Amino acid sequence: MRSTTGPESGPTPLEQTVRAEIAAAERPDRPVRRWLRGIRRRIDRHPRLRFAYRIGVGVLGGVIAVAGLALVPLPGPGWLVVFLGLAILGTEFAWARRLAAWVKRMLDRFWAWWKARRAARAA
Repeated sequence: MRSTTGPESGPTPLEQTVRAEIAAAERPDRPVRRWLRGIRRRIDRHPRLRFAYRIGVGVLGGVIAVAGLALVPLPGPGWLVVFLGLAILGTEFAWARRLAAWVKRMLDRFWAWWKARRAARAA
């Protein structure tokens, strides 16, 4: 991968805004996050309920992720659906959190490469 040192290689204002909004939404002090942590504590107190919850999260997240993979070649939000499925799985499984982080890094690298390639072609 070639990198450029010109101003084209930096993130655009839109990318900066999106990243800032994502970081703000992931803050642990948000009311929805506190509410979800309370629900999670109640589920964790009951082993059978926790087991059923894990199965439900696994099935729901898996179905959504696989459906997203099926949608990737079609026009529309295929990758968005895959990330939604991984996010659901990531609430319960550490491997899904790691996989989602890895895929995000790879897509970010691809996007940087693509922008550099387009800038080089335009020059």
